[in-house]
Amino acid sequence: MAEQKNIIEARNLTIGYDENVVLKDVSFEVRQGEIFVILGGSGCGKSTLLKHLIGLHAPMSGEIQIEGRDLVSAEGDERQEILTRIGVSYQSGALFGSMTINQNVRLPLEEYTDLPENALALIAWMKLRLVGLEESGGSLPSELSGGMQKRAAIARAMALDPAVVFLDEPSAGLDPVTSAELDALILRLNETMGTTFVIVTHELPSIYAIADRVIMLDKKKQGIIAEGSPEELRDHSAEPFVRQFFHRQSSEEEAQS
Repeated sequence: MAEQKNIIEARNLTIGYDENVVLKDVSFEVRQGEIFVILGGSGCGKSTLLKHLIGLHAPMSGEIQIEGRDLVSAEGDERQEILTRIGVSYQSGALFGSMTINQNVRLPLEEYTDLPENALALIAWMKLRLVGLEESGGSLPSELSGGMQKRAAIARAMALDPAVVFLDEPSAGLDPVTSAELDALILRLNETMGTTFVIVTHELPSIYAIADRVIMLDKKKQGIIAEGSPEELRDHSAEPFVRQFFHRQSSEEEAQS
């Protein structure tokens, strides 16, 4: 079996806001076709890292390579080309409320391609069909359930056939059944389309269900304290907080185990 190539490579990455360092000298890679999860306690820098990986903020130092191209140093058309290889679904879905679901999905295509109308219509329908919403294209976001809005946001994130799709807390606010259905959708897209996902979440059932590999961030150490499959970290990590997280234990329970 051929070795998977890296879609993302973060090298010696230091990030934060103003003079406040959140993560220091962090390095990791995301492999093609995997579901990669970023997790950790509150305030550890999960969302901050995500914002840097998708180009919303520039790091204090270090490199972010997307398909071998440096996002940090890229400018103009080159930077735009790199960013079109990234799809993002935000925690709230961030759909435009005044636009139909179909119009939301079409927006990246209209912005970044010169495709004719019939092609735009077909691609938007196909993306909605991927997430089971082909009958809901004419609806406004407010007319859909929370789970359907999340699906629509994923369809929009995949509109340009990106190399990697970032999902920020995809299960947030969903009931357990709807959350499990969303997990199943992510797995299906990964298996059938080969889509690479980078997901920020702290939902243990989802992590066990979908993650190939995870990194855990730590606020005090300002970096990665564990990397591997969920099962590896649950059963073999030397870090007490990692074991607590995966076993859902308090510090006192961990000390007694």
